[in-house]
Amino acid sequence: MPEKIAEYAVTQNNSRGRAFPEKPHPYRSDFERDRDRIIHCSAFRRLEGKTQVFTPGLDDYYRTRLTHSIEVAQIGRTLAKELRLNESLTEAICLAHDLGHPPFGHAGEKTLNDLMSEFGGFEHNRQTLRIVDLLEHPYPDFMGLNLMYETRLGLARHTSPYDRPQNGTFAEANCSLEGQIANIADRVAYNCHDLEDGMRAGLITGEQLKAIEIVRSAQSQINAEAIDDRTIRRTRTAKAIIDTLVSDCLETSRTILAAAKIKTIDDVYAADENLIAISAENEAKLVELEDFLMQNFYLHPYLIQTAKKVQNWLQVMFEKLCRKPELMPGYYRRFIPDNGLQRTVCDYIAGMTDRFCLNLLEK
Repeated sequence: MPEKIAEYAVTQNNSRGRAFPEKPHPYRSDFERDRDRIIHCSAFRRLEGKTQVFTPGLDDYYRTRLTHSIEVAQIGRTLAKELRLNESLTEAICLAHDLGHPPFGHAGEKTLNDLMSEFGGFEHNRQTLRIVDLLEHPYPDFMGLNLMYETRLGLARHTSPYDRPQNGTFAEANCSLEGQIANIADRVAYNCHDLEDGMRAGLITGEQLKAIEIVRSAQSQINAEAIDDRTIRRTRTAKAIIDTLVSDCLETSRTILAAAKIKTIDDVYAADENLIAISAENEAKLVELEDFLMQNFYLHPYLIQTAKKVQNWLQVMFEKLCRKPELMPGYYRRFIPDNGLQRTVCDYIAGMTDRFCLNLLEK
């Protein structure tokens, strides 16, 4: 069993707390409460109907934003537990990191960013903060979920090869280790499950994958040639890659933390580089896999064709709602005076599921 929590982990004692002070809960920690607030919020439920790569309702066997977030949280908890960090904080960040994604995945995000180019743009990490700080409203005394400062910091600083946070409201030079774990867990999860889903969809073939080193190593590890069932073979391949990367991350991060002589949470915030990482060798292998997925999966003609449709769908929706804001629910219309018409329309569209958006377009 892991030792007690590390001195440089985020705890209630070194936390900067909530914007609106609340009484302690009798049997849940503050970060457990954050995790639970995220799970119970409406934006989290709607992730079930939002595209990861394939459109929910049209391709029901594949990952959605919701199942992706759950897989990220599982990987994140494992890393946090073994590194003696705050598991509940890690889980909260992992579960909430994609709340700000609009319908139709990255194609939807790009389209909204283009439509909002003259009004501040759109970026899903900033949108996640808008959701947890403003748009969700389950409490009578304040807007938002009133999450702990460190949970919000982890969401604002979420990074990946496809995510570049743009929120400058946090003074810390670096994120907490728990937030850094969420970044790694996200990257491991989406590369491995997108690989698995791409194979299942027949958009990626086994012959193509023979050129990818991390895949070859995983298939050798599981003796893939002896597995006749294709479902089992692709699933075990993805899981073997996850295990390799998680094990490497644990070993590498322990070495980095020791070398940097990290003692306190302030040491973490002041660090110039991330302290949670994978080795250079496996980083190169993961980049090779990411490049392969970009060229052979995300840019596949089948998905590009859908992306072009998404651009038209969201443009029609945006222009219609800007002309007739009365078509939006009253809850959203009340934000127009303070946030502007275009930002409010953007908030409304970004919160839609794929199916709701398509149904509204038909109407």
